[in-house]
Amino acid sequence: LQKTLILLHVTACVVVGKTLMILFPNAMKRYILKQGEKSRMNENPKFIYENWGPTFFSFKYLLFVLKVKWKRLEDEAYEGRPAPNTPVVTFDGEVRHLFDFLQDNRPLILNFGSCT
Repeated sequence: LQKTLILLHVTACVVVGKTLMILFPNAMKRYILKQGEKSRMNENPKFIYENWGPTFFSFKYLLFVLKVKWKRLEDEAYEGRPAPNTPVVTFDGEVRHLFDFLQDNRPLILNFGSCT
C-alpha cells in the first residue's frame, strides 16, 4: 500500500512538473536553479543547467525517485520492531548489509560520526 501511494504521489509530481516545464520553461529553470543554490550544487564549476535541467521530470527521473523512496521504506526503524537490514559500505568500499556483522548472540553496536 505504501509503495502504491508513493507511486501515485511521485507520478503526480512528475506530471505536474513536466507540464510546468512545458508551459513555463523560464520560471521552472529559475525554480530549479534556486533549489540548486540551496543544495550548493551551483557552486560546482562543471554545473551547467542545460546539461542536466531537462532531465528533471523525465521518465528516468521518475524511476530514480521511485527507487530511492521505495528503498527508504526498507530502511525505516520503528520502536519495538526488528531493525532493518540496511546496506553499509566497509572501509574497503565493499557493500555489505548490517546483519552480515552479527556474531552469535553478541549485541551489534553502531557508532556514527564524521570528520570534517
